[in-house]
Amino acid sequence: MTKDDLAETYRAYIACLNRQDWPALGRFVHDDVVHNARPLGLSGYRAMLERDFREIPDLHFDIELLASDPPTIAARLKFDCSPVGTFMGLAVNGKRVTFCENVFYEFESGKIRQVWSVIDKAAIEAQL
Repeated sequence: MTKDDLAETYRAYIACLNRQDWPALGRFVHDDVVHNARPLGLSGYRAMLERDFREIPDLHFDIELLASDPPTIAARLKFDCSPVGTFMGLAVNGKRVTFCENVFYEFESGKIRQVWSVIDKAAIEAQL
């Protein structure tokens, strides 16, 4: 897969998330996906994302920065949203917050196999 092909696949994956098109998730995510060293598998990964959308009804993934170096993608994702209740151990309770996630993805056979993610919790805390 070329750099451009990988970046295009990643953008299609983000569009899939923003549509909450869960049946299509398997086109982008490997059956044995691992997230932050936790083997979730496709069903666990989908459950994690569905929970994220329940906890953040207005969740939208916005690619702020993208670097493609096959088989790896590095991205900075920006969020401007209103989590309900507690989010990342913080009592956000519907307040609008802006924060970023820095994330690396390793692809295998054209699908996301490994994810390493860090969310800027300090940015959220500073807004509460």
